[in-house]
Amino acid sequence: MGIPPCQPIVSVQDYLEGELVSEIRHEYVDGQVFAMAGGSVRHNTICGNFFAELRAHLKGKPCKVFIADVKARILAFQQETFYYPDVMVGCDERDTHEQYRRFPKLIIEVLSESTERLDRREKFERYITIPTLEEYVLVEQQRPWVTIHRRRCEWKGETVEGLTTVLELESVGLSLPLAAFYENVSPSVGES
Repeated sequence: MGIPPCQPIVSVQDYLEGELVSEIRHEYVDGQVFAMAGGSVRHNTICGNFFAELRAHLKGKPCKVFIADVKARILAFQQETFYYPDVMVGCDERDTHEQYRRFPKLIIEVLSESTERLDRREKFERYITIPTLEEYVLVEQQRPWVTIHRRRCEWKGETVEGLTTVLELESVGLSLPLAAFYENVSPSVGES
């Protein structure tokens, strides 16, 4: 067996320019670019529900909610990383770039089989280095089950489960039962 060829290092500028014209999204980790897997109807519906509830709640406030196409830029572990969070809230007026946010307050990832390990480990480790991030939320697709990590709790996970249980997003002052976020998700999602 031969040695696999080295992948070329991509500059941040080339990556950002490429994302403007690419038909698929890519994440960027320390000069390497990785194509993102496609989503499902269930994933899209849950993300949309979070976006809709947050957008309505934040209307008229300085915070803005973003879904899928706005990147989080992270400088951690002497690496530069760009991820596409499923849902992200930013409130910092220093964030003015059209493609990404550096100072988000809340990040939500909806888990899938292909992304769960990445979301729970690599992304978690990088996201929590963002000085303005207050909460990182992981949402299961197959059942009403959410794990929320809070800075004030030293990033230890707290589980919220069941459609009638209230999810409190302290970072933005929103409290709603999980049913609001799982609305219109296929009937296989039931009360836990």
